[in-house]
Amino acid sequence: MITVNGTSLEGKDGITVEDLIKEHGFRMTFIAVELNGKIIKKDEYSSTLLKDGDKLEVVNFVGGG
Repeated sequence: MITVNGTSLEGKDGITVEDLIKEHGFRMTFIAVELNGKIIKKDEYSSTLLKDGDKLEVVNFVGGG
């Protein structure tokens, strides 16, 4: 089981961070990703495989003023 932004997801281990992000509709240019407490660089999304027990936090940047 993988946790994304506090929600548990079954059957997602073995996919990449990039695939999970796309599957959930996040726009790659406006996010930051933390995996198990460490920030992941954008160029690592496609090579980072998720495994059972991982905790992913995805933060969207929002403009305004």
